[in-house]
Amino acid sequence: MPMTRRFLLTALAALPVAACDRPLPMGEQGLSDGLGAPTDHNLRVQTGQLPYVMNLGERFAEEVPTTVNFAFDSAALDGQARAILDRQAAWMRQFPELSFRVFGHADLVGDSAYNRRLGLRRAQAAVAYLRRRGVGRARLEAVVSLGDTQPLIFTQERERQNRRVVTEVSGFMQRHPTVMSGQYAAIIHREYIESAAP
Repeated sequence: MPMTRRFLLTALAALPVAACDRPLPMGEQGLSDGLGAPTDHNLRVQTGQLPYVMNLGERFAEEVPTTVNFAFDSAALDGQARAILDRQAAWMRQFPELSFRVFGHADLVGDSAYNRRLGLRRAQAAVAYLRRRGVGRARLEAVVSLGDTQPLIFTQERERQNRRVVTEVSGFMQRHPTVMSGQYAAIIHREYIESAAP
């Protein structure tokens, strides 16, 4: 094979690899903090976990309140917050193969850095309470503070609805025996049997 043709074929073969280094289109760069989230998403799609996670996430949101609110400049759980977290914990104990994320929020009053720390303290308070109610720490996958970046009501005034913690289903526990064996139908079967009990 002539040298010029061999060089051309080698250069063409390298093009797809070089294309991987191109910047992402605007809007795609913020999808994750690295390769972990897309890889995790792909794994869940390929193993059939994602539809179950989405369905159970919707069910969690339908069956129990997902939001706990706080007093101004406080991370203390009041009676209403504890009652909601009790219901969340009871639901979580029914699905030991699921993991959860807890997101802390603050209102728009005050400094952003302070509000991030306050949101984190609120999320940590909710996680600590759920742990005392029998939910393992490993199942509470992440405690994320979003501070004052996602208000429900846009106001510079004090707003209780913005001072909140939101709990969501995040996925399956990878070390849980039901999940590791790939028997996801066992989760649904168990739920079906339990729903028939008086």
